[in-house]
Amino acid sequence: MGEAAIHDIVIIGGGINGCGIARDAVGRGFSVLLAEMNDLASGTSSGSTKLIHGGLRYLEFYEFRLVREALMEREVLWRNAPHIIWPMRFVLPYAEGLRPAWLLRLGLFLYDHIGGRKLLPATKTLDMHTDPSGKPLKRLFSKAFEYSDGWVNDARLVALNARDAADKGADIRVRTKVVSARRDEKSWTVTIEDTHTGAREDVTARLLVNAAGPWVDHVLTEAFGRNDVHNVRLVQGSHIVVPRKFDDPRAYFFQNKDGRIIFAIPYEEDFTLIGTTDQDYPGDPHDVKISDAEIDYLCAAASEYFAEPVKREDIVWTYSAVRPLYDDGASKAQEATRDYVLKAEEGEAGAPLLNAFGGKITTYRRLSEAMLEKIEGFLGKRGKPWTAAAPLPGGDFPATNFDAEVAKLSYAYPFLTPHHAKRLMRLYGTRAVILLGQAKSIADLGRYFGADLYEAEVRYLVANEWAMTAEDVLWRRTKRGLHLTPEQVDVLDTFIQGLTRRHSAAAE
Repeated sequence: MGEAAIHDIVIIGGGINGCGIARDAVGRGFSVLLAEMNDLASGTSSGSTKLIHGGLRYLEFYEFRLVREALMEREVLWRNAPHIIWPMRFVLPYAEGLRPAWLLRLGLFLYDHIGGRKLLPATKTLDMHTDPSGKPLKRLFSKAFEYSDGWVNDARLVALNARDAADKGADIRVRTKVVSARRDEKSWTVTIEDTHTGAREDVTARLLVNAAGPWVDHVLTEAFGRNDVHNVRLVQGSHIVVPRKFDDPRAYFFQNKDGRIIFAIPYEEDFTLIGTTDQDYPGDPHDVKISDAEIDYLCAAASEYFAEPVKREDIVWTYSAVRPLYDDGASKAQEATRDYVLKAEEGEAGAPLLNAFGGKITTYRRLSEAMLEKIEGFLGKRGKPWTAAAPLPGGDFPATNFDAEVAKLSYAYPFLTPHHAKRLMRLYGTRAVILLGQAKSIADLGRYFGADLYEAEVRYLVANEWAMTAEDVLWRRTKRGLHLTPEQVDVLDTFIQGLTRRHSAAAE
């Protein structure tokens, strides 16, 4: 057992909320340690529909505060991370017998006007018989509405928040589980365990933040010894990925007869992402996976709109995640609030515990600011809110200049194909030059693993972004997993294991 290190704040959970809080706190001058039991974004934060959006359908449930806050965040986040976030237009076909056209127009009017939209274009009406977006759909749809929202590489948003927090002095620990937490009047003693080696260490904190997402109640039970804890409603959302269904860069918003909605979104250039489902989840979040019923539901819902049906055999990948919604007693999973709730523990005196329940990836930065207000109420003010105008790593270029940045990278490294240069800029932004270094040819990038993934990129991710397995690299940092063969994955994993062993030996 090592000697206890003292921090202002220990954060449990390396999803978007935990990493966002860590970044904001350390930027204001607090000392921070973050413990994530698996990989960054390994739960809910990599299983989203990957949208920075206001949540058009939440207007039906009168979530006006949440929608307005989310709409306002779209351009803030785009400005701060234009490499991993960009605008996307959505086509919402009008379907007779579902929501009336006047209701859709009213919702979109609110969408356009309550969120301080400046750069994103406004809503317009489309004739589906003449607009290209009507081409892949059944001819029975004659009218649609087109509106703006944003796309985000969700897992990279988490990794870049963690990277910026670490650059500012936060101690980010992955594969590190909080085993127990004990407190006295002034501080917490938190026992953390390296899940690879089993080594345990005590760290001391003046304040503890529980941002464990779907495991937030589990942490209260296991680490704190609480009984009968029930703050969150676990709702499963599953997605399917199929070969590209349409060439149009716009996405689709499809209404279903049961009142729910799904999206069909261009994904990783060669694919279409379809989701999400909404159903209560009773099990362990570690075990979540798509069910046969969900596959049937998504295929059937998409086939109501696409002229060419979506079949089970088309599916190339699926993913599922559990959303930890604050339990507001809503009768249906899709009606439960998507808003976040922050609670300071009540009861016995002593060092404070703050819990984060619920939330959306779009509002993570505002959640972090709200959490810092509560933290400062206990620990005192250290600095002003700062993240609204602070680019994430690699995002230090004008939001509308992405293509110019790709051209600049291609000019500096002429051996890159246009596709490779764009992919690197989409993942790393201006930090792509750190990854590429002094390379003068493709051979200088080292070993080739498949699908334009080279040793230089893998080494960068292990050294700078806490990647420790092929899964971390392929499914959370790069999405190259859609393109590599099982044999290539095995070769990559063996290489990474060797790298991480050398890193561990060098650190000891």
